[in-house]
Amino acid sequence: MVKDKIIEMLAESTDTDAAEITLDTKFSDLGIDSLDMTEMAMDLEDAFDIEFTPSPEITTVGKLVEAVEKLTGEA
Repeated sequence: MVKDKIIEMLAESTDTDAAEITLDTKFSDLGIDSLDMTEMAMDLEDAFDIEFTPSPEITTVGKLVEAVEKLTGEA
């Protein structure tokens, strides 16, 4: 569920086909910069009712999914 929701959010915000986004997709490949990640963090907080702080180590969709799953207890 977390993975699907995050991919859906990324696809919508980047005008990318969700089918093209995998866990290995890098944010830089989607044209997402640090400002975009800050906005995404706020969207994630609203969508999952969590407190999320972007980290430089989170560079792929998979790492983001792992981080959100830990915060939601779905890991």
